[in-house]
Amino acid sequence: MFLLKTWRSTAFGIYGYMNFTKNGFLDHSKKFKPEDMQIQIQGKNCVVTGANSGIGYAAAEGLASRGATVYMVCRNKERGEEALSKIQNSTGNQNVYLEVCDLSSVNDIKSFASSFASKDVPVHVLVNNAGLLENKRTTTPEGFELNFAVNVLGTYTMTELMLPLLEKASPDSKVITVSSGGMYTSPLTTDLQFSGEKFDGVLQYARNKRIQVALTEKWAEKYKNKGIGFYSMHPGWAETPGVARSLPSFKESFSGKLRTSEEGADTVVWLALQPKEKLVSGAFYFDRAEAPKHLTLAGTSKSHDLIDSVIDTLHSMAALDP
Repeated sequence: MFLLKTWRSTAFGIYGYMNFTKNGFLDHSKKFKPEDMQIQIQGKNCVVTGANSGIGYAAAEGLASRGATVYMVCRNKERGEEALSKIQNSTGNQNVYLEVCDLSSVNDIKSFASSFASKDVPVHVLVNNAGLLENKRTTTPEGFELNFAVNVLGTYTMTELMLPLLEKASPDSKVITVSSGGMYTSPLTTDLQFSGEKFDGVLQYARNKRIQVALTEKWAEKYKNKGIGFYSMHPGWAETPGVARSLPSFKESFSGKLRTSEEGADTVVWLALQPKEKLVSGAFYFDRAEAPKHLTLAGTSKSHDLIDSVIDTLHSMAALDP
């Protein structure tokens, strides 16, 4: 097991350095088609979680600049209002709205979903971007480990509760979940709240992000007849406020080599704009192309078989109707 973990870390480091940095983006962008990003989506409703900074902000701004009606879901009202104003000013699009919701709270998500459903707005694109890497074990008031509560339980609950509104926009609707290349270092595990060993926030984050990729696969299979496309992606190594706070030494080590938030969000916007027939539901995307979900010889692929058990647990934790 030690050798396997060492191999995963080494393979991830090499693969990441070659692909996930700013240079990787510049290299991959040589194959990009400019016309892919010139599509306008007036009349499309997009919900973006964690939209007040970093990749979420860049994604919300990118969608708003192409005419979408954007609902920014943010935990902090003041920071959300500031980001909202900046996006309206930079894009000239006034159809950008703030929704305040704490993605670490199942009850808050339920309240938001209920309130939002009353608008009777079809949701064309749901971007599950809100994410967290907290290095110290923290438990939410609802009793869940904080990273897991935001990255996994929050993402699961939000997506499941948005399904009726996504169906209203069918067959144009998409769910885009922002994962991380860090998931390459971890197989799927049913130990969702990191019990029984010394807490490691970076490993918990990697586990959470692996679950998001497996969840996307499962949603694509489970809801294939509902006309909704499900996609996970990762942004590469981007210089965001979250990275600066959670991984200061990583940020320092890669000074000048990290992507901008806009480069990190590029594939989110690209996925939102593309016709669904160009995309593969359930796939994992990176730099506008389908990417592998597992590194060679990393021994993580079979672990996705555990996703049914994970979903049963999430469903129970979220206390959703059968």
